[in-house]
Amino acid sequence: MKKIVTLALLLVLGVTASNAQETSKVTKKIKASTAKISAPKVDGAGIVFVNETIDYGNIAHNADGKREFVFTNNGNKPLIITNTQGSCGCTVPSAPKEPIAPGAKGVIGVKYATDRVGPFTKTVTVTSNAAGQATKTLTIKGTVLAESTSKS
Repeated sequence: MKKIVTLALLLVLGVTASNAQETSKVTKKIKASTAKISAPKVDGAGIVFVNETIDYGNIAHNADGKREFVFTNNGNKPLIITNTQGSCGCTVPSAPKEPIAPGAKGVIGVKYATDRVGPFTKTVTVTSNAAGQATKTLTIKGTVLAESTSKS
């Protein structure tokens, strides 16, 4: 009798553990597909950024000011970035030269000159063939700390 109860208990625990693993797999698939759904498809080229603002927070004087804006072409035609322009000489953007295929990801790089102490808010204007939004404005912000503050 004990053997039957033990076997039944092991069977139930095994099924429960297996179901828990399956539930975890399903949850991961749902999260992955939801991320894709959040960017509605457009007819033509499309551009959807993961974040349209990058907050550097407090950054040390003369620290590496490179950051990246990641985007996806949520359209059904190739996306072509024709220009990226920083709001001042201290904000230098870079963009992919090749067209971004439908569903593919791309990166707009930006380098902020951290040699200027104090708070900053700058923009990068992205010009493309994206349907309904030929230009998109991205923002970077933060505070460059003075030498004595950044070393403490």
